Amino acid sequence: MNFPIKEHTEIIGADGVHVGTVDRVEGDRIKLTKKDGGQGLPQGEHHFISTALVAGVEGDKVRLSANGDVAAELFEESEGGKAA
Repeated sequence: MNFPIKEHTEIIGADGVHVGTVDRVEGDRIKLTKKDGGQGLPQGEHHFISTALVAGVEGDKVRLSANGDVAAELFEESEGGKAA
């Protein structure tokens, strides 16, 4: 990953749909904030998404290579498993 991803940056899908908010980058995964941890997922839990899905950083937004609904299916929980 060659993109500078900052904390509290909005994550959007390739279609412009809001996906979540960056808490921080941990290795090759982006940790989403508990408050805004992912489209359609329960709040209060951290979810992660691979940095391999990052297409670019556009100002104050991280744009993914996948549409928002597809990216939501790829969220992981902290243990590395898929999110429910």
